[in-house]
Amino acid sequence: GLYVVNLAGQNVSAEAEQLFNQSGDDLALSSAAQLLTAVDQGDVYDQILRRIENGAVETPSEATFATDFGENGYLIAHSDRRTDGIVLDALVREEPDNDLIIKTVNGLLANQTRGRWNSAQENAFILLAMNEYFATFEDVTPDFVARAWLGGTYVNESDFVGRSTETFTTRVPMSEVLAAGDDANSSAIIVNADGEGRLYYRLGLDYAPSDFDLDPRDEGFVVARTYEAIDDPSDVQQLDDGTWEIRAGANVRVSLTMVADARRNQVALVDPLAAGLEAINPVLQTSQTIFEEEQQTGISFYRRWFNHQNLRSDRVEAFATRLGGGTFEYSYVAQATIPGTFVVPPATAEEIFNPEVFGRSGSDRVIITDN
Repeated sequence: GLYVVNLAGQNVSAEAEQLFNQSGDDLALSSAAQLLTAVDQGDVYDQILRRIENGAVETPSEATFATDFGENGYLIAHSDRRTDGIVLDALVREEPDNDLIIKTVNGLLANQTRGRWNSAQENAFILLAMNEYFATFEDVTPDFVARAWLGGTYVNESDFVGRSTETFTTRVPMSEVLAAGDDANSSAIIVNADGEGRLYYRLGLDYAPSDFDLDPRDEGFVVARTYEAIDDPSDVQQLDDGTWEIRAGANVRVSLTMVADARRNQVALVDPLAAGLEAINPVLQTSQTIFEEEQQTGISFYRRWFNHQNLRSDRVEAFATRLGGGTFEYSYVAQATIPGTFVVPPATAEEIFNPEVFGRSGSDRVIITDN
C-alpha cells in the first residue's frame, strides 16, 4: 500500500521506515524492495539496499533472488521471478548505477518460456520493471561505433545503427593473449562506444587444460561421479589411491550427482566414458534384461529432472531447460568391454549459453581387468 501511495506522488517515507523497523527480517524481500522506492535516503534506505544486495544469488552474467513463503506462497501468487521483477524495478528507480541491474535483466530473460513467463503476476511485474529499464537506459536509439583493443592491438570495430539483436564476434588467439604478458598497459582489454546508445558485450575465454589430472571445481555447480557393481559386488572396487578397478564384461552403474545452489537455465550434464566402457541404451530390446532389475531398485534414470538425454559412444549427456536450486541425481548403466588402463575426464555441468557457470568432478583412473 505504501508503495502505491508513493507512486501516486505522496511522501510516505516516515511510514515506510516505521514499517521496516517494525517488521525486521519478517518483511519479504519483494516488500523490502518496494519500500526502497518509498523511503528517503538515510540509514533505513541503506539497510534495505544492503538486504537486497545480500539476497542476490549471482553468477558472472545473471542475478536471481530467492524467497520462500512455505506452503502459503500460492495464496499471494508468489514466485521468485516476480520477486526478481520487483527488485529490478526498485534498483532501476533508485540505484541506476548498481551492477545487479543488468544481471537481473539477464536472469529474467533467461527464465522465459516461449517469450513469456509463467503467470499473469510474473508477466505484469516483470514487464513493468523492463519498461522502467527501457525508459531509463534504452530511450536513445543506438547509433554508435564499438571498438575494442587488447593493450595496443586493435581487435574489433563494429557499427550499430538502429535497434536489432545483431551481434559481432571477434576471436583473439591465445598466443596473442599470452604474448601480452602481465603488464597492465599491454594486457588491458579496452572496450569503447563512440556515439549514442548502450553497448552490451561479453568477454569469454576458450582454453584446454595442459594436465589431464584435474581436481573438482565449483563455478556454479558441484559434480560428483561414482561407479558401482550391478551383478557381483566384486566386479567394481575402488583402490586406496582412488583408482577404479572393474572386471571386463561386468555391468556397471555410473552415478552422477549435480548440485546447483540457485536457479539454472539450459543445463547440460555431460559424462565422458572411459574408453573401455560402453553405455547401454535401455530403449533397445537387447538391453531390457539389465534394466528390469534397475527399475525395481528405483534407478534415478527414471526420475527425470532432465528433458532430453543422449547415450553416445564416448559420453552420456542429459539436458534440462530449467533447474531449481537443489541436488539432482542421474544414473546410467555401462558395460566394461576392453581391458586396459584409462584416464577418464571429469563429468561436467554447465549452462549452455553461459558456460562460465559450470562445475566438474575430478578426473578418474579406471583399470579394466580381464580376470
